[in-house]
Amino acid sequence: MARSVVVFGEDWGGHPSSTQHLFRRLGEDRDVVWVNSLGLRRPTLTRRDIVRAVTKIQKAVVGGPQTKKVIAKPSRLTTIDPRAISWPGNRLAAAVTRLAVGAQVRTALAQRRLHKPVLWASLPSAVSVLDACGGGPVIYYCGDDFSALAGVDHTPVRLLESQLVARADVVIAASDELASRFPRGKTLTLPHGVDFELFSEAAPRASDLPVGRPIAGFYGSVAEWLDIDMIAQAARALPGWDFVIIGNIETDVGPLLGLPNVRLLGPRPHAELPRYVQHWTVSLLPFRDTAQIRACNPLKLREYLAAGTPVVSTDFPALTPYKHLVAVGDPASFGSVIRQAADDPSFHQARKLAVATESWSARAKIVADLMESL
Repeated sequence: MARSVVVFGEDWGGHPSSTQHLFRRLGEDRDVVWVNSLGLRRPTLTRRDIVRAVTKIQKAVVGGPQTKKVIAKPSRLTTIDPRAISWPGNRLAAAVTRLAVGAQVRTALAQRRLHKPVLWASLPSAVSVLDACGGGPVIYYCGDDFSALAGVDHTPVRLLESQLVARADVVIAASDELASRFPRGKTLTLPHGVDFELFSEAAPRASDLPVGRPIAGFYGSVAEWLDIDMIAQAARALPGWDFVIIGNIETDVGPLLGLPNVRLLGPRPHAELPRYVQHWTVSLLPFRDTAQIRACNPLKLREYLAAGTPVVSTDFPALTPYKHLVAVGDPASFGSVIRQAADDPSFHQARKLAVATESWSARAKIVADLMESL
């Protein structure tokens, strides 16, 4: 029988993270207790934080409105809305969270008659709860550079991460850059996978894509790690192109407003993204050069490649294995590189083949074998 797991991750279904992609597969043949986000920053008195806090309290205490699910939940995966105080570095908050969430997890384990599960932490904030869960070996899954990630209280979270690394039996890092920061003897690199069938199999064109002109497209969080000025400069340099951007806007996009060939479409469900990426002319990875990007392993890179569409990107380390299939530009050349990539229809099949064996199912098999070996 496959080992059971307690996962401390993001809110299930709110965003198709790498952890959710893995446990969508791993949860098919094992029991998984998934604890929704314990938080990585102290809430502020902004409307967004107040609404989020009230919603989480409702869900944890009285069963409030549920997040719209964008990724299927396996039949053997149970979610817990934690009765937690999000305040990294605060001892009282950690103590209250340890007692409350520990009790929730132990109750869920007892109800399902699970003993000594693997404890999987995708967030450093989980370290304060681990010893209260009655579990077995600990895996720290590091998918991001939390010391540079936007929206995180960096100083206390760095300390929590160091405590978690010391507590963990195994550290799994999503990139070589992240792996280099942890003890070599217990760290392995596991690059992100891809839902290959979803992105490689032909999908109908989305009805809200512009027609009649070439399209440069991007999907994902429109956040501070995107080079908005570079996108605007490329859009002005290519007035005969449409620039389509899909995702929540979390940063200043002023330079894009008023440009007639830029379309900000807002977010779309993950399952709908092939209807866009397969039908625009060039896929974009217009990242700024930041510590977070240098350590990242973006999920969309492999999704773009699985779709077969030409990819234009700025340079960052995780791009290295695919550089022969990606056109790389900088702020000065990005527009011309987009134009050149569109003129070269080759490598469509090669892009797909490059990630055909890198499915999330293949990644999950590696994780499953690791957990059974602990």
